[in-house]
Amino acid sequence: MKEKIGFIGLGAMGSGMAANLVNKGWPLAVMAHRKREAVERLKELGAAEAGTPKELALASDVVILCVTGSEEVQQLLSGPDGLLASGKRMLLIDCSTSNPAVTIKLAAELSQQGITLVDAPLARTPKEAAEGKLDVMAGGSADGIARARPILEAFAARIIETGPAGTGHTMKLLNNFVSMGYSAIYSEALMIAAKAGLTPHVFDSVLRGSRMDCGFYQAFFEFVLNRNENAQRFAMANALKDMSYLASLAQALQAVNPVGAAVRNSFATAVAAGRGQSFVPALSDVIAAANGVSLTEAADGK
Repeated sequence: MKEKIGFIGLGAMGSGMAANLVNKGWPLAVMAHRKREAVERLKELGAAEAGTPKELALASDVVILCVTGSEEVQQLLSGPDGLLASGKRMLLIDCSTSNPAVTIKLAAELSQQGITLVDAPLARTPKEAAEGKLDVMAGGSADGIARARPILEAFAARIIETGPAGTGHTMKLLNNFVSMGYSAIYSEALMIAAKAGLTPHVFDSVLRGSRMDCGFYQAFFEFVLNRNENAQRFAMANALKDMSYLASLAQALQAVNPVGAAVRNSFATAVAAGRGQSFVPALSDVIAAANGVSLTEAADGK
């Protein structure tokens, strides 16, 4: 008998994950947040709808959260209509990219109420979410992860156990630090190239196919070269949030992390310029504009 699943966060990733769960036979209840389209599609597939987090928890054995970060998770837990108001013992799977320090504290607090927390942040894209081929970093107790694993397998091709609660979110931040670090380096290099009279096409001709080429590079340059805004669907406001979480973690560890600070400031520049909802590859345009050049004009040879 499969456990009853409640799912909150039907965005670009969550809608595909939830569809995989219901299509693979898991009893599913969902809750609308910003848009109803995903809820209606899932209801057509057989999912039920709950009006509040409390109602969702009462209808579920396991609740999956796929929201932005720690603040949103805590909002869903608290209040008269929050998950905790249900009084239920449950497994809570947090697929958000949250602050590890908050996750560790939350896991200890929830365990006192009979709730097991597994942090299970995601890697890859909405395409893999829909295909059931995500990567998941799972932190938590051995029993908690064992219970979560068959559920995670509905939408994940790889599940990497990282250790106790909080380690999944730590690994996710490090994963994002590497990718956002690449973004900041690509953006700065493209800006210097443009100021020196080198086009993005020349830059790409040298790096593509070299040891510096990778899937992330190709997605980033699909925007730079072809202006495909959907090549890498991750908002710069979320990148700044994650890099701010990383700064908080480094500070708690008393670590010296100058590169992390530089990467965070690159995205802070973009958000301050009003580009927070643009996707990450658009950082290249922000850094170029801050230095008085345009990558599109450089590409056109102007």
